[in-house]
Amino acid sequence: MEIFSLKNEIKEYILIKKREGKKIGLVPTMGFLHEGHCQLIRKARSECEIVVLSIFVNPTQFGPSEDFNKYPRDFQRDKSMAIKEGVDIIFCPEAKEMYGENSLAYVDIKKISKVMCGKFRPGHFRGVCSVVLKLFNIIMPDAAYFGLKDYQQYLIIKKMVEDLDLNIEVFGCETVREKDGLAMSSRNKYLSESQRENSLVLYHSLNLAAKNLIEKKKSIQAIKKQSRQMLEENKYVNKIDYFDIRNADDLSNLSAYKQKASKILIASAIYIGKTRLIDNIAILI
Repeated sequence: MEIFSLKNEIKEYILIKKREGKKIGLVPTMGFLHEGHCQLIRKARSECEIVVLSIFVNPTQFGPSEDFNKYPRDFQRDKSMAIKEGVDIIFCPEAKEMYGENSLAYVDIKKISKVMCGKFRPGHFRGVCSVVLKLFNIIMPDAAYFGLKDYQQYLIIKKMVEDLDLNIEVFGCETVREKDGLAMSSRNKYLSESQRENSLVLYHSLNLAAKNLIEKKKSIQAIKKQSRQMLEENKYVNKIDYFDIRNADDLSNLSAYKQKASKILIASAIYIGKTRLIDNIAILI
């Protein structure tokens, strides 16, 4: 396995592989890998001849009061997992290598980046899109793999690739969960034992809404209210950013069953203590 921290060096290496006709797959991460990341790597491994894992805790997607400085990092652990999963290249740049001293350009996707997480984390998706585009330009992948736990991020990146005519296939891979249903996340490390147990209320609230939507016995407003109430009644839920029911294709808000949607996204973001957790379920009705 090759490890690079400099843009020019990995570019030169990737260009050699591309001249050899190798298909390049990219799995972008912020490190502290878990089984969800491993599933992305395996998907890339099954479809590409060269698998690149990027590890970069991107400062531009964190707000001033968010957890950039304490975000979990363990490169040696990540390296061991990458080797086990058959990663060919790790790209692990420093922030100054990615952005330089006078970086002024960015990518901002309108509309779908302003709802859900975008509403509560201003500038977050601008930071995400900008760094992902930089990674695409540096690594020149044929395919890139993202987890659907971050469904809004996946949709926004797909839109960026489409609108900017990038020659990259973007794949979304299903959310990987713990045995009890909690979506795997690097931030789960922050949870105490009692918080971890009560964090399942997020998954249960999504399932309750999905059940009610399928049965169609309640209005969408009543379904959202009942699921929010479930969250509000749990004393470990410190804050609810949103509990939304939206069209999974364009994130437009759904308020009635008569509105057309090929797939419905039920998504929420909550704080368990100081830890922000997100999750979603997509259903057909």
